[in-house]
Formats: sequence, C-alpha cells, structure tokens
Amino acid sequence: MRSKTDAQPYEQEELKRDLKSRHIQMIAIGGAIGTGLFYGSSWAIKTAGPAIILTYLVAAVAIYFVMRALGEMAVEEPVSGSYISYSNRYIHRFAGFLNGWNAFIFLLATSAAELNALGNYVHFWFPTMPIWLTALIAVSVMFCVNMIGVKFYGEAEFWFALIKVTAIVAMIVFGVGMIFFGLGNNGEPIGHHNLVDHGGFFAKGIGGMVLSIVMVAFSFGGIENLGLAAGEARDVKTTMPKAVSATFWRLLIFYVGAIAVLLMIFPWTSLTAKGSPFVDVFTRIGVPAAAGVMNLVVITAVLSAVNASVFTNSRTFYNLALQKNAPAFLGTVNRRNVPSRAIMLVFATMFAGVLLNYLMPEKAFELFSSITVFALVCAWTSIVVSHLRFRKLKIQTGQADSLSYKMPFFPYGNYIALVFIAAVLVCIAILPDMRMSLIVSASWVAIVFVAYKFYTREGQPALAEMPNADPRLP
Repeated sequence: MRSKTDAQPYEQEELKRDLKSRHIQMIAIGGAIGTGLFYGSSWAIKTAGPAIILTYLVAAVAIYFVMRALGEMAVEEPVSGSYISYSNRYIHRFAGFLNGWNAFIFLLATSAAELNALGNYVHFWFPTMPIWLTALIAVSVMFCVNMIGVKFYGEAEFWFALIKVTAIVAMIVFGVGMIFFGLGNNGEPIGHHNLVDHGGFFAKGIGGMVLSIVMVAFSFGGIENLGLAAGEARDVKTTMPKAVSATFWRLLIFYVGAIAVLLMIFPWTSLTAKGSPFVDVFTRIGVPAAAGVMNLVVITAVLSAVNASVFTNSRTFYNLALQKNAPAFLGTVNRRNVPSRAIMLVFATMFAGVLLNYLMPEKAFELFSSITVFALVCAWTSIVVSHLRFRKLKIQTGQADSLSYKMPFFPYGNYIALVFIAAVLVCIAILPDMRMSLIVSASWVAIVFVAYKFYTREGQPALAEMPNADPRLP
C-alpha cells in the first residue's frame, strides 16, 4: 500500500521495485564515470594545470547539494520520472515537458557517441570490424538485458560499473605506491613536486581554473540517474539515503583521487590532450599489455553507459506518458513490469543516433554536444528549484519536520548550486568552442515549446491544478 508521500495521485506507476542500494549506487556511478575520465581527463588538466584538483573539489560541493536535494524528494516521492516529474509538479508542466525531452536527447546523444567510440575501441583487436556492427551487437545485448527485468538490469550494471571502478581504485593504489614508496620507479618515491615544479600549482592562473569548470561539471553528469532509479528501489527510505551518500563520496574519491595521483606522478605538461594517462600508470608499474587491459576496461565502461542509457531513457518516456507529456502507449508495462514499449522506442532511436553519427560525424557531434550541455544544466537547475518549492510547501503545511532525509544548509545549499550552474553557463559563453551551444540550445527550447503548446493545448502550473494540491504553493 502506498503512503501519502508516494507517487499517487500524480503517476500511477506499475514498475517493479527490485533495485537494491548497491544497484542504485552503480547506476549513478556507471552514468557519471565514462570514457571521459579514462581518455578525456587530459583536456581539463591542460586547461587548468594542477589547480584542476581545486576545480573538482568546488564542483563536488555544488554537486553534493544537487544530489541531496534530489535524494530528499526521491525519498518522499519515489517515482521513476525523478526530476522530470518533480519539475512538472513543482515548477510548471512545461518544465517537466522540456526536461523530459531534454533528458532523452541528452542520453540519446551520449549513447550515440559512446557507441561510436565502442566501435573504435573494438578496432584495437578487430581492425576490420564495422562500427555499425559493433553498435548493433552492443545495443541488442543491452536491449535483451533491460527487457528481462529490472533486477537483471541492476545486476548487469553493477558488474559493468564495478570493472571500471576497480580499474580506478587499482590506479589510485598503485599510484600512491609510486608516489610514496617508489613502486615502478626503482624504489625512489616520486613525491608531490610535480604539482608545483612546472609553473606552480596555478600554472594557468585563476582564469584557467574557472574555464575548466565546464569539463569538470559535466564529468559529474549522470548523478541524476539516482532519482530515475528511485521508482524501482526496494525500501526507498533506506536505500536512497545510503545510495546518495555512498555515490557522492565514491565519485569524489575517484575523480579527485585519480586526478591528484596522476598530477603527482607525471608533469601536467607531459599529458597530451588525447590518450589515457591511466595506461601510462599501468605501463610504468609493469602491468603486461597495459593498453589491452585498459581497452577492455573502457569497453566495459561503454557497455555500462549504454546499459544505463537504455534504462534511464525508457523510464523517462514511461513517466512522460504518465504525465500525459508523451503518447499513452509508452506508459504501459509487460507482465514482468518492464516498460517494454518505451525500451523498444529507445532501442530504435539509439540506432538513429548511430546512423546520424555515421552519415555526418562532425556535424552530429557538434549538435549532440550542444544539446547535451544544455540538457544537463536544465536538469540540475530543475532539481534545485523544484526542491526549493518542494521544501517551501512542506514548511507551509507543517510537514517539514517529518522529512526523513533533509538536505543540509537549506536554502543556502540550493543557492550555492545555482551560482555554480550560472558559472558553468558563463564559461560556456566565454569558450569559443562551446559558445555555439547556447544558440543551438535556445533553438531547441523554441522547438520544444511549440511542440508543448501543440501537444498539451494549454500550459498550467503542474501542482496547482492537481488533486490534493496545496493552493498556498507559490
């Protein structure tokens, strides 16, 4: 029997609650840790120098408040639509509509790029294998995994994510051995002098540190998957708080720890804009076939991302249909309580993205990147603003004291997160390579707004006209 704080009367969900805390943690970690950390961390280091460590710490503080805001709402109202449902409920129906379709485009874009990358990684062992065939096999396997049931999906994602997490932990452990005990360096400790020897800790100045905030911020993209899994979590009041706390600290250790170790071992000036510094670490300590081992790790990282994309996309469509922001047939489940029609649509559209990547790879990448940046900013902003209105309503109705997982430092934590998000937007406007994304994003919003007006006929504040809504909500 549902409690008063559950999804009713907003969404009558029929999903099966079979995800444990460890599944939810790995879903979030699997989405947040992708090939960018393994092969793209050098770009951020080149932009900021050793001060990139501070950038990660600053971003982590803001992300912490975003995650806690999402966690508080997910515990009280555990629906699969997560922030999409909350923005529909507490901001405006258009906010839910925009976030829903943003989330789909965001995940479609990233999965299409990941599948393209997967084909290139497989070329390491099978140079003649077509990229489209690799993508077909990968998505087909992930399709079957997701259709079997959420528990099977959770187990698959757990083990996929565990492989890349193990690789990161191994790199940090071996790196610490090199820094303090001379492992792989003839017994001579490397120390921490590389942090200051090549132009100082702030080698690129405060400006470089600030500009790197864009890449650092989006390296945390995927944490919103925590909320999407809440609708299928067992004992959500116990699993969600554990998942939020554990995921945050693990991401902080993995990102800050891994980057700090890399910068102590290697001069930051020696890291190229492409390639994996992780391979260099394993090679230096004498791991046989380090490149091959890391290639396998990255392939599992991609499969993890694709698996998470199928799950989150399908739940997004399912919840949009329940909100009447998408066709009703997407809001149905099969006998295993899996949103099979939504999964089928995701399966088809993922291949459309792969085809677009194949036909015009450069233009597709620019388009996907632009929308991805904006979609993530929208998601985080919606989480923070929805939480402000959610908590205000609880205070007005005298229910605030009964909240079981309160975000600390309310509302100042919300404001800190919003300032951080604003800083990301300013940096996007400053960086020439990303400035175009603001224009593309504005065009996208206009298209979605027209579709919204056509589809819904009239827009209204979501919660204000729903059953049992409190008229005092601002």
